[in-house]
Amino acid sequence: MLERTSRRNLLRILGYGFGGTAAGLLGTSQYGVWIEPDLLQLKRVQIPLKRLPSALDGFRIIYLSDFHLYPHTRIEFIQEAVDLANSLEPDLVALGGDFVTARRSSIPGQVDEIAELAPVVAQLNARYGVFAVLGNHDHWRGDLKGNPNENVVRQGLEKSGIPVLVNRGITLEIGRERVYLAGVDDGWVKLNDLPKALENHPGGVTTIVLMHAPDFADEFHKDERIDLQLSGHSHGGQVRLPLIGSPFCPPHGRKYDMGLYQVGEMWLYTSVGLGLTVPIRFNCRPEVTEITLTV
Repeated sequence: MLERTSRRNLLRILGYGFGGTAAGLLGTSQYGVWIEPDLLQLKRVQIPLKRLPSALDGFRIIYLSDFHLYPHTRIEFIQEAVDLANSLEPDLVALGGDFVTARRSSIPGQVDEIAELAPVVAQLNARYGVFAVLGNHDHWRGDLKGNPNENVVRQGLEKSGIPVLVNRGITLEIGRERVYLAGVDDGWVKLNDLPKALENHPGGVTTIVLMHAPDFADEFHKDERIDLQLSGHSHGGQVRLPLIGSPFCPPHGRKYDMGLYQVGEMWLYTSVGLGLTVPIRFNCRPEVTEITLTV
């Protein structure tokens, strides 16, 4: 009798345990689907650059990446991020690619969402300009007319007044100082050309490279002219688990999947981005990143 009672109590305890675990998992999944994807955060990062002139100490960059407008990211959420960015009155705004969401396929897919997204992103303001690079999703598939994605996305951004740096750089005149901003095209689709992006480099100036995928830092840091690389792509995995991080990061975004790194003498910052490719975030809130450069 005692043995039977003890066994019954054990089964009841196990039942409560499994039930509690199931309820916890259900609650976690509901939070990850319905709440955290809309919990926009402002991430503030300070990065010391040895080559930065003292006159540019405190230069602030707003970095936004991985918009992925539709099917899981709403235009209202992008508007919220744009409004937050503008409220910070930055010196420079950099956009890290993946404006739309597409899949690798030979069947054309609609990416005309850029026509809705670009005017919202074009509201961004900065003292020394707003500049963009493209990501892998911006290249995959075409619109319903069969045009390549990069043409649709690039043209949509440039029509709205946002320069897209496709393997090219620009020298920014900031008072009496200069900063070289280079944009490298996406590496997953093998269109990256760092030497071309740096071919007009004036030498001896602070150099920032925009590159969608972060893991190319292992190559980029070998060029001693580069001080800082800004990337996205990984989304931080969107779901991050205690102790192990995220098991879901994409190729070229697994080694440096989120946050600040020093790779050789070069700094790298990887944003977890704004949008979604799958409809969940857990322990990985979307971010607007404010980067302050210091001497």
